[in-house]
Amino acid sequence: MKTKMLLTLLLFVGGANLFAHGVDGNTQAFLTGNDGVAFGSFLYIGAKHMLTGYDHLLFLVGVIFFLYRPKEVLLYVSFFTIGHSATLLFGVMSNISINAYLIDAIIALSIVYKGFDNLGGFKQFFGVQPNTKAAVLIFGLFHGFGLASKLQDFKFEREGLFTNLIGFNIGIEIGQFIALTFVLILITLWRRHPSFMKFSTVINTLLMAAGFVLIGYQLTGYFTS
Repeated sequence: MKTKMLLTLLLFVGGANLFAHGVDGNTQAFLTGNDGVAFGSFLYIGAKHMLTGYDHLLFLVGVIFFLYRPKEVLLYVSFFTIGHSATLLFGVMSNISINAYLIDAIIALSIVYKGFDNLGGFKQFFGVQPNTKAAVLIFGLFHGFGLASKLQDFKFEREGLFTNLIGFNIGIEIGQFIALTFVLILITLWRRHPSFMKFSTVINTLLMAAGFVLIGYQLTGYFTS
């Protein structure tokens, strides 16, 4: 039972296609040809994008891993939401983008950071504990710029853009809620078993490893593109 729960959690957050942040052909065709307000369509695309956004989900798994009270989970997820919502809207509306490989490397770094933080690495090696709420907010800003940079590849018309972005952002939150609900149920069930604390070290080490792999992949893409 313990092993099944562990494998299910790992498969959910890490089993998405490595290129999950890419956009399928139908969505590309819609985004490229869209003209005017399409709130519902952008809401759906936003939700789908978050549910396949392995890097965002891995970071959030790290954020909520040791949060036991619903109030704490809501608070930290809210900081992340505020961060990525602000830069998503600002980035697209102001036409500010960051190289997709570089911003995704920073997003991957956020996964390494959270795994290292959960392992107590900052206290152990540096004797300090960074403000975790501030870190979640700051990395949320980078995650939002990542989303903004990808959306700008489609060269949207300005008409209806803000309304569509609101729909996309709400969709992101819906997808995030669905994914985190599933993850929280698994983690809550797992916490009832003595293996939780033992395997928590393994999970957070794997989070760091996944982050380093993604950093390498994105930097390789940046230097070879």
